[in-house]
Amino acid sequence: MIKQLIGLRAPVLTGVFVCAVLLLGGCATPQVAMLDARWPTELPAQVELADVPFFPQEDYECGPAALAMVATAAGVDVTPDALVDQVYLPGRKGSLQPEMLAATRRQGLLAYPLKPRVEDILREVAAGHPVLVFQNLAFSIYPVWHYAVVMGFDRERHVLLLHSGRTARMEISMFAFERTWARGQYWAMLALKPGQLPATAEPQAYSAAAATLERTDARGAQQAFAAALQRWPDDRAALLGAGNTAYALGQRDAAAKAYRQAVLKHPDFADGWNNLAQVLLELDRRQEASQAIARAVALGGERLPAYLALQAKIYNK
Repeated sequence: MIKQLIGLRAPVLTGVFVCAVLLLGGCATPQVAMLDARWPTELPAQVELADVPFFPQEDYECGPAALAMVATAAGVDVTPDALVDQVYLPGRKGSLQPEMLAATRRQGLLAYPLKPRVEDILREVAAGHPVLVFQNLAFSIYPVWHYAVVMGFDRERHVLLLHSGRTARMEISMFAFERTWARGQYWAMLALKPGQLPATAEPQAYSAAAATLERTDARGAQQAFAAALQRWPDDRAALLGAGNTAYALGQRDAAAKAYRQAVLKHPDFADGWNNLAQVLLELDRRQEASQAIARAVALGGERLPAYLALQAKIYNK
């Protein structure tokens, strides 16, 4: 994730000018060249997500507009105006990427950053997921930062379809896109309903996204972890997350069951033993709690002081 503030340095370009900029130059780029050489057999040659809504982007406000597009496509009825205060910084005339992720979660959606691979963007679009991307439409000495939404591609013609600026369904050379995306440090994200898995999902990244959602929407995070466990039933982070979300929702028995499964699958998981001990204590199962916390203490680690504190609490109850 890019840490610095990201803002447009110039007003949103007109559709004609953007097209001219992005279509200049046909030199091959590494990722697209590799796709040309070996196109994945399971990836269709042409996809267009015609149902992705389009919101014209006002000057400097491409972030709210792009986010409203992917959120609405995911089933949340929201307008760019409703998102401006959440993501737009007037002083910088642009939007922070961390705020784009946070605003997605405020809509009850899972925000999932993608790996820096053009192929992953294509796979997500082929799966029906529009992708919010960050580009520099100009050059490093005079950057024009810009958010857009990829909603289609055509292999034979080497183009991506983007909702971008004030132009719906803009055709962009794949080579030009890779260059502008690279200048934006390859940042891209999905906005998905909780429980919906990205086509390119990986267990660690997906569980991290679900855990972040838990801060604002424990029930949505619970759905996300349930989906993760359908795909990766033994994943440690997903098992812990399932327990944590159940605990946050006051479902102590379900939390104990998830934590128990976590430590059965991963007996060296000190945090799992600690959390199991906590919920067993609250269920008034003190002997089982004592056994669980003893395992956490024996395993130790950087959170050993917290384990010892819980052990003392159990013994003194």
